[in-house]
Amino acid sequence: MTMLNAFALIVAAGRGSRAGGPLPKQFQCLGGRPVLRHTVETFTAHPRIRCTFVVIHPDDLDHYSLALEGLALPPPILGGASRQDSVRLGLEALAEPAPDLVLIHDGARPLVQAAEIDAVLDALAEADGAIAALRVHDTLKRVADENGNQIKDTVDRKGLWRALTPQGFRYGAILNAHRQFKDHPATDDAALAELGGLHVAVVQGHTDNIKITMSEDLVLAERLLASRLADVRVGTGFDVHRLGPGDHVWLCGIKVPHSAALIGHSDADVGLHALTDAILGALGDGDIGQHFPPGDPRWRGADSSQFLRHAVERVQARGGLVAHLDVTLICEAPKISPLRDQMGARIAEIVQISRDRVSVKATTTEKLGFTGRHEGIAAQAAATIRLPG
Repeated sequence: MTMLNAFALIVAAGRGSRAGGPLPKQFQCLGGRPVLRHTVETFTAHPRIRCTFVVIHPDDLDHYSLALEGLALPPPILGGASRQDSVRLGLEALAEPAPDLVLIHDGARPLVQAAEIDAVLDALAEADGAIAALRVHDTLKRVADENGNQIKDTVDRKGLWRALTPQGFRYGAILNAHRQFKDHPATDDAALAELGGLHVAVVQGHTDNIKITMSEDLVLAERLLASRLADVRVGTGFDVHRLGPGDHVWLCGIKVPHSAALIGHSDADVGLHALTDAILGALGDGDIGQHFPPGDPRWRGADSSQFLRHAVERVQARGGLVAHLDVTLICEAPKISPLRDQMGARIAEIVQISRDRVSVKATTTEKLGFTGRHEGIAAQAAATIRLPG
């Protein structure tokens, strides 16, 4: 049987004002990373999804670039005035690659599971469309007005399901439905497919697949994410590099003017090296020397941010995340305190976690030992990671 070509279309062009906060909800922080990154990574990691496209608001290009830095994605698609417009524009943008199947998913549903994606794709073997959904178990009441002051009647819940995403379709069929009914307001893509006479199946979704709409939804999502990642681990790292001739040092990803330079095979950034070892230690995955042998010419003069990013990717490959990082630089000079915020921000950027999950500190050895004699700089670090329990 020929494997059908499936693309994912992540819709993330909304403003999300009801969730509050300084950013649209899809760019707010969940477990140390943007909501949208959680969503997109689930699809990019899925073996049956060939390519993932993201639809964003034109004003969110900078937020998008920061949130999804490092992911191999096509350029974002600019959305429209409504979700329906954004989906249609996204589908139109896929006309040249023209996939067999397309899965449309809300960017603000970060806890979608791979099993839901599989279920929707499997259903498309016999249907024009398929949606993840949950059977309605609660008693439903229709009220007389929006304030809910008076019950009008009780709605029969038999046969009722609550629609989620992803919603998957034969690409050509859903594109035609969006074109044909673009002036017919609809709250989901399945509604347009139904208008077009398509056969749309329902598959069982997961209760964790919530949509971030209000601020309390983010709180719930944090709890759900924590319950998934119940294996909490802590690792430590330590690194030393001697000082030699030069006019700057690299510390925690920041180039710092100095009267000497740190000597090493790479850029000798002791802060990032210690953090890398701490993450690898928490993961039980060796140390930096095993992953990046100092005798390998590929790493001569290398930017140490790639070592740290590699360690983070090892955590993500296990379905986990980095929850917190703490690094202490040990030196008499240069002075670290004016640079702490800049260093913390750079580490957060590399690891793709929120700034408040990174701590950068500094101390001296009261002029004792090799650091006290200005012979070298040391760093020690601790990393907390969460893995599936």
